[in-house]
Amino acid sequence: MRVPQTSLWAGEPSDGGPAGGGPLVRRFLVANVFTGTPLEGNQLGIFPDGRGLDADLMLKTTREMNFAETVFFLPPDDEDADAHVRIFTPGAELPFAGHPTLGSAWVLGEMLGKHTVTLQLGVGLVPVELERDGDAITFGRMSQPIPAWGAYDHTAELLDALGTTGKPDGLPVEWYRNGPLNVYVEIDGEEALAGLRPDMQKLGRLPVNASCFTQAPSGWTARMFAPALGVPEDPATGSAAGPLALHLARHGRIRFGEEIEIRQGAQIHRPSVLYARADGTDNAVERVLVGGQAVVVAHGEYRLA
Repeated sequence: MRVPQTSLWAGEPSDGGPAGGGPLVRRFLVANVFTGTPLEGNQLGIFPDGRGLDADLMLKTTREMNFAETVFFLPPDDEDADAHVRIFTPGAELPFAGHPTLGSAWVLGEMLGKHTVTLQLGVGLVPVELERDGDAITFGRMSQPIPAWGAYDHTAELLDALGTTGKPDGLPVEWYRNGPLNVYVEIDGEEALAGLRPDMQKLGRLPVNASCFTQAPSGWTARMFAPALGVPEDPATGSAAGPLALHLARHGRIRFGEEIEIRQGAQIHRPSVLYARADGTDNAVERVLVGGQAVVVAHGEYRLA
């Protein structure tokens, strides 16, 4: 399904809205992100024209869509950006998230016919490079904010909520913040990872993305739980993929500059594939890159008021 090329901000929103005496209607798209296969990957609701919608209505619309995240495009304040993108989970607005960034850039790239799209997000400008085969986009790779990191102070509570002791000789439990706060727990093998049954009430009292991972024969497998944000389990977490590559590189599991493949989402029947790498050194991280595919699977209109 192709997205028509268009001038994003030509004219006023077409609905007129309550002030004009009519219903408030907005066009929307649905994309599956970190997959090239429809009905897999992470679902993303996309409203290409968010003008006239306040934060409360955006949050209510996100809850109506009932995906992990929904985004709203607005005219950018920065002349170097193609769009200002606001990202919402069912629980809150986020300054940055991975699959909404890739999915938004993919759709904007198709609408604008561009090879590089720059998004104005809560964390600042985020560029996304788009690879093409002719007119078709085949891959996207974002430059993520370089995260801060440190030791996590509530490891015992986190492991108890996850129902695991982690891997006995695994990497230390550490947090990384690139917008969301991701905490990484290494699990002792794919069977143990697949068997995790977190206590969502306990986990919901910890305002973190609990990113559990293990090494697999062909790369890495991950699961991410964030009930505090209204996301019990996420099919693909781009904001966690980049820091995972950095976490592994900092502790000598991979080399800096080595790209890893991360598989996620199989346990909730939304298989996803993400690619991530961290460039630089432990003392001087130069950039964090995360890539993958996306596919638009639906479009329509929503009456919002």
